[in-house]
Amino acid sequence: MEGFSWGNYINSNSFIAAPVTCFKHAPMGTCWGDISENVRVEVPNTDCSLPTKVFWIAGIVKLAGYNALLRYEGFENDSALDFWCNICGSDIHPVGWCAASGKPLVPPRTIQHKYTNWKAFLVKRLTGAKTLPPDFSQKVSESMQYPFKPCMRVEVVDKRHLCRTRVAVVESIIGGRLRLVYEESEDRTDDFWCHMHSPLIHHIGWSRSIGHRFKRSDITKKQDGHFDTPPHLFAKVKEVDQSGEWFKEGMKLEAIDPLNLSTICVATIRKVLADGFLMIGIDGSEAADGSDWFCYHATSPSIFPVGFCEINMIELTPPRGYTKLPFKWFDYLRETGSIAAPVKLFNKDVPNHGFRVGMKLEAVDLMEPRLICVATVTRIIHRLLRIHFDGWEEEYDQWVDCESPDLYPVGWCQLTGYQLQPPASQSSRENQSASSKQKKKAKSQQYKGHKKKRKMPVGKKPVSLSSLPMTGGVRRSFSGDEELTPPPYRTLPAQTAPEAFPPPSTSREFSPSLKTVTTLQLKEELLDGEDYNFLQGASDQESNGSANFYIKQEP
Repeated sequence: MEGFSWGNYINSNSFIAAPVTCFKHAPMGTCWGDISENVRVEVPNTDCSLPTKVFWIAGIVKLAGYNALLRYEGFENDSALDFWCNICGSDIHPVGWCAASGKPLVPPRTIQHKYTNWKAFLVKRLTGAKTLPPDFSQKVSESMQYPFKPCMRVEVVDKRHLCRTRVAVVESIIGGRLRLVYEESEDRTDDFWCHMHSPLIHHIGWSRSIGHRFKRSDITKKQDGHFDTPPHLFAKVKEVDQSGEWFKEGMKLEAIDPLNLSTICVATIRKVLADGFLMIGIDGSEAADGSDWFCYHATSPSIFPVGFCEINMIELTPPRGYTKLPFKWFDYLRETGSIAAPVKLFNKDVPNHGFRVGMKLEAVDLMEPRLICVATVTRIIHRLLRIHFDGWEEEYDQWVDCESPDLYPVGWCQLTGYQLQPPASQSSRENQSASSKQKKKAKSQQYKGHKKKRKMPVGKKPVSLSSLPMTGGVRRSFSGDEELTPPPYRTLPAQTAPEAFPPPSTSREFSPSLKTVTTLQLKEELLDGEDYNFLQGASDQESNGSANFYIKQEP
C-alpha cells in the first residue's frame, strides 16, 4: 500500500476510471447524478498562512471514480496546486456551505495579488456553474448504511466443499462487504468474505427449501445474541418457470470455473434443484464425490450455451485430459452421448452498464476474497467483463458480470476504510514466479477462485480484515494460519486545519438549488472594504428556467 496513490497512478498514465454510476451496489451508485468536470466545491485552503482553517472554491478538473482532481478557483490553466481528494470526503462541500456555516472563504496566497475585488471575480466565475446538491453529504451517509448487522446468521457456500452450504455468522461489515465466520469455528479464524448482495449467501433454511446439500452444524442451539437474518435482505433471483422445457441432468453448457475464474470451461448440469438453481460440474476435473459441484442459478451470467466462447472469440477450456484438439462441441457431444442445454433457457439480458475497455476500478480477488486490488477492464463480451489485476500475469484474470458486487469504483477502499492492494512490482512478480515453479501444488477444492494460488509480492503479503472494520486489530490470512499487521490505511490528502479566526464583516451567500447537481445563483452585495472573506448573508433566489440561474444585483 505504501506509496501508492490512485491520483498519481491515473495522472501519470492518463488512465480512465469507471464512473461511479457503473456500480449500483456501491455508495452513491444510484444517486451520483451529473457530477462531472467543472462542478465547483468548497474545500480547505491549504495555501494560506492564516492561523485558522479557511476554505476556498475549487473546480473538478478530472474525475476518477470517487476521486476528483481539483483546482482552486483563480488558477485558471495553472496546475501547480492541483490536488486529488475523495469527493465523498468530510471536507468537501457544495458552494454555499461556508455561507451557511459561517466559515471564511480566503483565496490562496499564491494568487492573492491577481484580483483586487475577489467578490466580483467569484460572482463572474460561478454564476451558472454547477455544484453539489445541498444534501450531498447526507446522501453519502445514507448510502453507507447497511441492513446486515453483526451476529446475524446466514447460509454460505462451504469454501472447502463447494457442493454444500454451512451456517456462518456476520462478524463485521465494511462498505457492504461481510466478514462471515463459520459457526463451528471456535477461534473465529475460519472465515469467508463476500458482499451482502453476493449469490453465495442465503437465508437460514434456503438449502433445505431448494434441495441443496448442507453441512449440519455440530452446535445444537444458537449462541447467545446470534439471530437469523431476515430473508428479505438477500439478493433476489429472477423467478423462472420450470414446468415447460427446462434444464435436465446431463445437459452440456459452458461455465466460468469457480475454482479458476480466468477460464470458461466445458461443463455439465449434474443436478436440477428447485427455484431455478442448478448444480454444475466442470468436465474432466470433477471430484469423484461431486464435492466441487457448484450452484449457479439458471439466470446466472456465469453460465452460457454451447458455442458461446466460439462465437465471441473466447478461448474455451476443454475437459482435462481430452486429447482431440482443437476442441469441437459437435464431436464431444456425439462422443459423450450428450445434448446441449437449449439456448433459449439462458439469460440474454445485457444492461447498459457503462464499462469500457481500459477503465480502472477496484476489484475483489475472488481467489482470496478478502483482498481488493487495483484492476483494469480488458475485455467486454455483452455483460461479461474480463478483469485484470494490475501488475499480475493474465492467468490471474477473472471473468465477472458487469453487475457483480465484487467490483467497486476507484476510491471505494479509501471511502470505506478497506485495505487496497496496489499493483505488483515487476521484481516481486519475478521472485514469486520463480518460487512458485519450485512448488507444484495439487488442485485445491477450497473456494478461493483460482486453482493456482497467487504469490503475493515480497513485503506486500495479503492482509485480512478479520477484526474491526476500520481500526487496528490483528489481520489474518485467508486460512487463518498467519498473523500480520497491515500497513496503515491511506487517508484523504492531508489538509491543514488552523485554529479559529474572527469572522470578517463582509457578507456573501451562494444559494444552491435542490438538484442532483446544482446550478448556482449568486447575488453580489456591493459593500465597502477589500476583505477577502465571505460569510453568510441574505440572498434572493431567482431562476430562469429549471437549470439556468443568474445574478441578481441590487444597488
